[in-house]
This record gives sequence, structure tokens and C-alpha cells, in this order.
Amino acid sequence: MAPLDNLFDPHPSLSDRVNHNIVQSEVEGGVYLENLPTHSALEIQTENRHYTVIHRGRGEVLIWGHPVYCPAPTPVSIAGSNWGGSMLKVGFIGRGMHLEFRHPEYRRPIVTSRICDIREVEHHGLADLEEAAVQG
Repeated sequence: MAPLDNLFDPHPSLSDRVNHNIVQSEVEGGVYLENLPTHSALEIQTENRHYTVIHRGRGEVLIWGHPVYCPAPTPVSIAGSNWGGSMLKVGFIGRGMHLEFRHPEYRRPIVTSRICDIREVEHHGLADLEEAAVQG
């Protein structure tokens, strides 16, 4: 059996904590939006809310599940996930992290509570949801 190369070489310019967070995000798992087929549906359970997300391609999604920011399917742009600070893992939705997205009606990004679980689900009626979101 050939020895394994280092699966992750810490970046010398990053702190041990940042390098640890990067590895931990891969261990806990998540989804890179660019790897999701268009029209895929995700259920995201955070510490405080349950969101449904429909991937529309190029980082754009329909999201709902928050009573103020997105009570109905709302088109937003997902920036990625963070560890509770300003460092962002771009285009990634990760367990143990906070989802960060841009809402067209708010200047600042919306940041969720910590993500507990992410599941891909079957979703019916997508065309109706997208049309309703476009019409506002």
C-alpha cells in the first residue's frame, strides 16, 4: 500500500485556527453550489430556523424559512458560509458554519445561525415558485 500524501497542507500564511476551520468544514461536510445541479432543492436546518433553498444556478437561489427576510420564496445570492466572523468560504454551504446571503432589499448580507444539517430533497412545483418569486 502506497503512503498517502498529506490530504491537506496547512497554508503557511494562515493561522492554525483558520487552517483548522478549513479542515473541519470538509470533515463536517457541506455543499458547493457550483457542484449542485440547477433546480436542486436543499433543506437547511440552522440552530434557529429551517430554510428551503432551490438552486437556480450561478450562486442564485430561491430561499424561504425566515419570518422577516424570506417568509416566501425570495431570490437571493449566496455568498457562502463563515465561521461566525468575516472569513468566508465562498460558494459553500457547510455544517457548523453560518450561511451568508445577499438579499436585494438589504444593504448588508444576511447571516444565519449555525447550520446543523443540510439535505438534498425532492421538490415539486418549482416552476410555480420561480414564477411567483420573479413577479414578487
